[in-house]
Amino acid sequence: MIVCVCNNISDREIRQAVDLGITSIVALREELGLGTDCGKCISYAREVLHEAIGSKTVITELSFRASQLA
Repeated sequence: MIVCVCNNISDREIRQAVDLGITSIVALREELGLGTDCGKCISYAREVLHEAIGSKTVITELSFRASQLA
């Protein structure tokens, strides 16, 4: 779904940006140009951003490898 109509930025692009480490609206604005025209997209973009951050899986160790080597 298109989040920012002015710059044709989709929710998928926002999720991909989160996967690459972006964690703020300011960074989305700098990297994608989100919200740089009319700004009406910011509230929904913030929702998509927080949802993507919340659902991101962070791997801290490969525990299955440790159990196989033991």
